[in-house]
Amino acid sequence: MRELAVAIQNDNKKVNVIETINSIKEAGFKNVFVQWYDENWEISQQKQVDLCKELGFNILFAHLGYQNINSIWEEGTEGDDLVERYKTNIKDCKENGIPMVVMHLIRRAEMPMYNELGLNRIRKIVNYAKELNIKVAFENTRLKGYLEYVLQNIQDENVGICFDSGHFHVYFNDEFDFSFFKSRIFAVHLHDNDKSDDLHLLPFDGTIDWQYVMAKLKESGYDGPITLELCYRYDYLKMGLEEFYKIGYEKGLQLAEMIE
Repeated sequence: MRELAVAIQNDNKKVNVIETINSIKEAGFKNVFVQWYDENWEISQQKQVDLCKELGFNILFAHLGYQNINSIWEEGTEGDDLVERYKTNIKDCKENGIPMVVMHLIRRAEMPMYNELGLNRIRKIVNYAKELNIKVAFENTRLKGYLEYVLQNIQDENVGICFDSGHFHVYFNDEFDFSFFKSRIFAVHLHDNDKSDDLHLLPFDGTIDWQYVMAKLKESGYDGPITLELCYRYDYLKMGLEEFYKIGYEKGLQLAEMIE
């Protein structure tokens, strides 16, 4: 049976991240991923990582922030500064013993078309990560073509993708060329929605065809943990935080059974 993992979520409502981490531990999770967003959180990202280590969690990867990510494809110093910020993030992750980072290639609003300028900046980031023996997984976010462009042009063994089921459903309309990314899926973000928005619901609470998704992940050679990216908000606030993560753990087990 696959191991389970879950996000250390800073967007949970009416609770703080320490309560989130403790509830995740209580639910039975042994693996997590952290948000390394360079945000001015009350409980810093470093303190969150330290607490995860104290509690014995295995930190699979860090999800890096995506502030100004569109500038990676644009002329100007913002794109160059972004390269340096990501290199610093990767160095921080290396020092914290985190073996992989997940990155976006674009974000909402109008996106610049992928181009050689952005590709060269991304090469600098992944080459630096390679020097530190850190894997980089780029996430499917809002538009097709960006992942394909980057992975077609960068064949390094430390470069792959993070498949996000919620984005696949709401933004990609369930269309994704899994065969193109065969053996290059390094990580997953599994969560549900009803196609109205990227809701980060518990699996089976939305309209994703999980039999199809898990079958495609298996065909693609993904052999890593069942990693959930859940958010405690909306109607879930009617239940306790611990109950939310315990149900999440059970849903994760269901997905694990489906991929075996």
